[in-house]
Amino acid sequence: MKEFRGRVAVVTGAASGIGLGMAKALCAEGARVVLADIEQAPLTEATAQLRDSGADVTPVCCDVANEASMDALRDETLAAYGAVHVLCNNAGVAGSLPLPIWEQPAEEWDWVMGVNFNAVLQGIRRFVPLMVEQNEGGHVVNTASIAGLIVARGIYGVSKHAVVALSEAIYRDLEARQQPIGVSVLCPGWVNTRIIESERNRPEAPRAMPEAENPLVEQMRKLVEQNIKDGLDPDEVGRQVVDAIREDRFYILTHDWVEMIESRIRPIITGSNPENFQMPIAPAQEES
Repeated sequence: MKEFRGRVAVVTGAASGIGLGMAKALCAEGARVVLADIEQAPLTEATAQLRDSGADVTPVCCDVANEASMDALRDETLAAYGAVHVLCNNAGVAGSLPLPIWEQPAEEWDWVMGVNFNAVLQGIRRFVPLMVEQNEGGHVVNTASIAGLIVARGIYGVSKHAVVALSEAIYRDLEARQQPIGVSVLCPGWVNTRIIESERNRPEAPRAMPEAENPLVEQMRKLVEQNIKDGLDPDEVGRQVVDAIREDRFYILTHDWVEMIESRIRPIITGSNPENFQMPIAPAQEES
């Protein structure tokens, strides 16, 4: 897809972070954008901000983990614009219980996998058939993470590996059927978002985090928080996504973390145990 003007894009998790960065970049190219988010107040604020800049946007309060809510997102998109050309399955949560995989409760698996993976699948199932029927071309962007390309850690890592695999599968299916619909999987590194505060959007009331038995876990949590704070501006990620759509590029890597990816691939090729690696530190961003 080379031209965005007049095209219709749907972005989930669009009220903040990477989703809002994508929405801004798409609007700057002249696209009409449906902003989907579970948080009404930030969604209202983001809508006003974009409309003040002259953008044509439609807000939809949507719980991506709820299939009826995703049905409503599709229906409201068609009611507002009559078509869809770009789908950005971006909404995501971190999941933050400091427990090993075998002790994670079922509700934690349901929440993280429901938002991070199943919602991506449900977005594809609702919007890709519309793109095929329209026969006007299109593009799907699924937000995974660098965590989906390196050795998996926690439920979050499992969910992001699943998003990468799903993206590869739909890419092959569309190619085999000669559909003019591109696919990209976004695998960002450190980005300055509110992902670490995902607990605010749990279906139940937010929980108090249990004390970690291992003090290294708490140190890691603080390091992650600081790296996110010092991470890439989400608006820059949004611009990278638009460039990747225009170039029909599948993998979108926001950071040069090739060594980390290689540290996962090498043991696969050699049949050895996974390597330990150190997450790169985010360079502090200068305040403007």
